[in-house]
Amino acid sequence: MSRRARTTVNVNYVDLDSDEDSQIGQISNRYQVDNEEEWTPPEPKPLPSVSAASKKRPSKPKVPKSEDAKRGTKPPKAGLKRQKPESNANAQAGDVQSRSTQAGPSIRTKEERMSLAVSKSEPGVQEGLSFAGLTAKKEEEDDDDDENFTFDEPPLKKQKTGCRSARQSKQSQLVVKGELNMNWDPIEVLSTLSCVERWVCANVVTLLREENTVPFMVRYRKDMINHMDADAVRDVQLVYEELCGLAKKTQSVITTLKKDGVLTTELEKSLRSCRSADELDHVYTPYKKGCKVTKVRKAKALGLEAAAAALIEAPHMLDFRTWVKPETDGLSSVEEVSTGVLHILAYTIAKDPETLTYVKTLCENDDVSLHSSVTRTALKEKEEKSKSSDKKPASQKNKKQDVDKFHLYFDFTSTVRRVQPHQTLAINRGESLKILTVKVNIPERVKQNFMRWCINNRWKPKTYAREEHQALIKDSVEDSYKRLIVPFLSRTYRTNLTKAAEKESVAMFVRNLRQRLLVCPVRGCAMMGVDPGFRHGCKLAILSPTGQILHTDVVYLHGFRNDREAEKLRQLMLKYNCSRVVIGNGTACRETEAFFADLIAKHYFHPLDVSYCITNEAGASIYSVSPEAVKEMPDLDPNLR
Repeated sequence: MSRRARTTVNVNYVDLDSDEDSQIGQISNRYQVDNEEEWTPPEPKPLPSVSAASKKRPSKPKVPKSEDAKRGTKPPKAGLKRQKPESNANAQAGDVQSRSTQAGPSIRTKEERMSLAVSKSEPGVQEGLSFAGLTAKKEEEDDDDDENFTFDEPPLKKQKTGCRSARQSKQSQLVVKGELNMNWDPIEVLSTLSCVERWVCANVVTLLREENTVPFMVRYRKDMINHMDADAVRDVQLVYEELCGLAKKTQSVITTLKKDGVLTTELEKSLRSCRSADELDHVYTPYKKGCKVTKVRKAKALGLEAAAAALIEAPHMLDFRTWVKPETDGLSSVEEVSTGVLHILAYTIAKDPETLTYVKTLCENDDVSLHSSVTRTALKEKEEKSKSSDKKPASQKNKKQDVDKFHLYFDFTSTVRRVQPHQTLAINRGESLKILTVKVNIPERVKQNFMRWCINNRWKPKTYAREEHQALIKDSVEDSYKRLIVPFLSRTYRTNLTKAAEKESVAMFVRNLRQRLLVCPVRGCAMMGVDPGFRHGCKLAILSPTGQILHTDVVYLHGFRNDREAEKLRQLMLKYNCSRVVIGNGTACRETEAFFADLIAKHYFHPLDVSYCITNEAGASIYSVSPEAVKEMPDLDPNLR
C-alpha cells in the first residue's frame, strides 16, 4: 500500500471588482507544470509602490519556524526534497496583490490554509506535480498532522536536548535526596545497585514519582529510559523501593533512639550512611531494647570492650582484678567483670561474618528439621469443647473447626530440604492463629563442631592464656551459639522457607490460570484481534484455530481515505479465512465497531460470513511488557503483543 504524503501551501483568494474570471485564470495557470521539465517554485517578483492605505496591511505573512529549524536538524537529502510552501505562497500572494493593486482599491483578500494530498502511485509525482492531480482539503487540527512529512523519508523523531535532560536529572536527584534524607546520593546508589546509567535512573525515578506505570514508560517514554525493556525498568523500581524503605526505617530508628536518649551525632551519621538493611541492623542492634542487647550496651558503657579485646589479643597480660571498682555497679567484683566481658565477646562472635558463614555451612551439610506441635491453649480449648454439649455459639464452633483443620500438624516433623511449600504455608497460618508452635531443630553435632572450630581456630587466643581465660572463652562461644546464633539461624530458615513457599504458590496459581486461559473460545475458526486507536492506528493480529500467530499489522481506520485500509482488511480475511473479529473496549472502540459493522452490513467480506464482538482488554497493556509475554512472543513489539 502506498502512503499518502502531505504538503502545505497558502492559497490566496482574491475578490476583485473587474473581470474575476480572467484573474483566477492567471492564478491557476501558475500551477500548471510542463511534464517534460522538473517543477520548481517561481522566483518572487518585486512589489510595486503601493498606496498609504495598503502599507498598513503587511504584504507578507509571518512564516513560522519549521520543525527542522526548531529541532536544529537538516532536512533529508534522499528522495523528493521538501519544498517550503510558505515562500512559494508568499511569492504568489505578492504577485496577486501587485496585480490587484492596479485594478483598484476595492479588494478583499482571504487567506486560507489548505492541505494538498499527493499519492506516490500517480504518475504525475515522478515527472512533476500537477494542480489537477492535487486534492485540496482543509487541514484539521489533529495531533497526527503536526509534522510535515517528506515523500520518501520517515518523520524525524523529536530529540531531547542534553541540557534539559541533565537539568531534569539534577532536579530529580536533589528532590529524592532531600526526601530520603540520607548521607549518600540516591541516584548514584541506585545506578550502582541496578547497573544502569545514572541519567536513566534519574529519569526512571522522576517517572515513578509522577505515578507512571512500567508499561507506560516502556511503550511511551522509550527515549527517557534509554529503550530499556520492562524487566530492567522493574528491577530499577524494586531497588528504588528498597532504598525508600531503608530511608523510612532509618528515620524510624533515629526517632526511637532519640526518645530513648541514646542518640548521638556520630551514631546518627552512621545510621544515615547505611546503604542496606543489613548494615542498618548491624549498627542498630546494640541499641535495641531487650535483655541481650542491654547487657552488651551496659558492658560497653562500663569500658569493658578493651578487656574483651585483650582476652583474644593478649590474655597473658590481662588481669580482671585491675578492672574491679567496688563502688561501681557491674564492676564491683571479678565475677561481674568476667560476665561483662563474656557478653561483649559473645556478641562479637555472633556478628562476625566468617563465624556466621562457617556455622551456615555446617547446617547445610547436616539435617536441620522443622517441628510443629499444637499449643497447650488450643489443646485445652479443644478438650473443653469436646466435653461440653451443643450449647455453643456459632463463633466457638467456627473456632473449633479452625483447630481441626491443622490436626495433621499437631506433631509434624520434616527436614528443611523436604518440607513442601503447602506445608510451610499451613504451618505459618496455624502459628499466626496461635494453634501451632513451630521450632527449628539444629543437630547437636553442629554445636560441637562449631565450638571446636571457634576455640581452636577462629577465636583461639594469640598468646598464652590461663585456665580461667580459656574457660571464659569457651563459655562465651557457648553463650553466643545458644543465645544469639541459634535464633538467628531459625529466623533465616523460616524466612527462606516462607519466601520459597510464596513463590511456589504464585507459580501454582499461574499454572492453573494458564490452563484456563488456553481454552479455545471458538473452535476451528481463525480469529482477528483488533486493538483500536486513533493516533497510533489499530493494531491487529490474526490467530489460527490452534492459537498460532499468523499475521500482525497496523491499520489506520479512522483517517483520511480509509477505503484502502478496508480493502487491506478484506484481503487479509480472505487470505487466512478469518470470519471472527474481536475488538478491544479501549479508546476508539465504538468508532472501530461502527467501521466493521458498516462493512459487514454491505457484505464487503463476501463470501465470508463475518461477525464481531467486543471484549474487555483490562490487563493487556501490563501483560504486554511482562516477562511471560517476552518469553511467549520475543520478536514482537509490545504494542503488537
